[in-house]
Amino acid sequence: MRDPYITLGVPRTASEADIKSAYRKLAKELHPDRNKDNPNAAERFSVVTRAYDLLSDKARRAQFDRGEIDAEGNPANPFAGMGGRPGYGRGGTYGAGPGGGPGGGDFGGFGAEDVDLGDLFEGLFGSRARQQQQQPPPRRGFGRQPPPPPQRRGADIQYRLAVPFVEAAAGRDQRITLADGKAISLKLPAGVEDGTMMRLKDKGHPGPGGNGDGIVMVEVGSHPFFRREGDNIRMDLPVTLDEAVRGAKVKCPTVDGAVMLTIKPGTSSGTVLRLGGKGWTKKAGKLVDGKPERGDQLVTIEIQLPADLAPLEQRLEGWVDTARPRDRFGL
Repeated sequence: MRDPYITLGVPRTASEADIKSAYRKLAKELHPDRNKDNPNAAERFSVVTRAYDLLSDKARRAQFDRGEIDAEGNPANPFAGMGGRPGYGRGGTYGAGPGGGPGGGDFGGFGAEDVDLGDLFEGLFGSRARQQQQQPPPRRGFGRQPPPPPQRRGADIQYRLAVPFVEAAAGRDQRITLADGKAISLKLPAGVEDGTMMRLKDKGHPGPGGNGDGIVMVEVGSHPFFRREGDNIRMDLPVTLDEAVRGAKVKCPTVDGAVMLTIKPGTSSGTVLRLGGKGWTKKAGKLVDGKPERGDQLVTIEIQLPADLAPLEQRLEGWVDTARPRDRFGL
């Protein structure tokens, strides 16, 4: 696997937000459902996902940056830390000065590749050394063997989950059918947004090292009159001139269903009314009655004049509004 920074196209100094943004962009471009004519899309999607998994984990990212693990998250050197001290490391030197012994020399820390132990033992111990040479060579690393390479897990399976705007806003559980035909209930994360990636552990293809994961990309649908603004939901609510002048109680839609909204007498077009707790689930919010805290719904009042203005003109015959609403513009 190539360098995860190169895979995501970000520098090593990239922030968490930069890494997340790059991943979401690539995930949308490479998702297999959008690349059905490209047989390599699924593999590229998996590579991008694995790169993001490593870099989004602070501890593992730090280990990779220090060279302790490779791009797959495996130890970069199972003997790391055993050969770094002078006098003991493979290919190292004992001391730093010229000559031999302490303070200098070229024994290479008695590494097996630098000293012919057979010749050394032959001169010192004769046939006994030859007998020892015929024995299997001792395990390097003070009796430790490198761990066997980890078995590869099965490939991940990518899914695309279309979620209606109102369902995503309220954080309602979704149903998704897996590749094996089983349908499961999926809990949306608080603050879910279009492009959010969710991991279903062990729901991928089987492999010698275990099952891969299911990777679900959430696609939040648009809405004809609701629009998201951070944790809040905005909408424009038309009211009649009569309702604005005299005041009224009108029905107002929310993602949880219609509620009654009070319009005060003399309400102007552009007035914003707030419906608390009727907005989007907050990603970092607290629980309220066991459910994620939500933002608000902001309702902008729009006064809608009647299609037939003749009766209104008759009623306004001879009346002139003396207000000067544009004075604040200096006009």
